[in-house]
Amino acid sequence: MHTLTFYTTAGCHLCEYAEEMLAHLKQQAEVTVEEIDIASDEMLVERYGIRIPVVRREPDGEELGWPFSYEQLASLV
Repeated sequence: MHTLTFYTTAGCHLCEYAEEMLAHLKQQAEVTVEEIDIASDEMLVERYGIRIPVVRREPDGEELGWPFSYEQLASLV
């Protein structure tokens, strides 16, 4: 099973699109998604604030920042 970390925050309409893609991906592949609201950590805001949504593959840390397609997202797993 693959694990993806989804960096997001409330009120982010692009994050909503990415969340829909992740939900579809979860139906197609064995994947676990851990959602992290960057607003909970100043360091995360600094790192991802203008890049969200960002999906990170664990444990190797490969990241996919917006904009990305479903195909690009699926290639992470």
